[in-house]
Amino acid sequence: MDFNEFSFRVRYGETDQMGVVYHGNYPQYLEMGRVEWLRSMGISYKTMEENGIMLPVISLNITYRKSAVYDDLLTVKTFIRKRPMVRIEFDYEIRNEANELLIEANTVLAFIDMKTNKPIKCPSYILDNLNI
Repeated sequence: MDFNEFSFRVRYGETDQMGVVYHGNYPQYLEMGRVEWLRSMGISYKTMEENGIMLPVISLNITYRKSAVYDDLLTVKTFIRKRPMVRIEFDYEIRNEANELLIEANTVLAFIDMKTNKPIKCPSYILDNLNI
């Protein structure tokens, strides 16, 4: 299984008046996890797009377990469990400093050729870097 972890602090603007992270911010945290997962392999979204490949989200599922609050140090763990083909599927866990599970999530993205707007196979420069 291939995974990456990174941590960040919850900013005030991501919370409601009670200091609780607004639920709509979690998809952005998941995106940060995907970006860091790719970066850990020496690949960037920017480079992929410059090479004519985009990765739109086609499915998003989040199970909320516990709320994050302002100034929490969150750790996003991003997993890939199977080799991508035309789609790439990520699983996630977000935990706080006390290692409490806050959310579990899953996203599916598709590799799309930006010129034709059609699905394409996962680029070899990603496949070659996977440990699965």
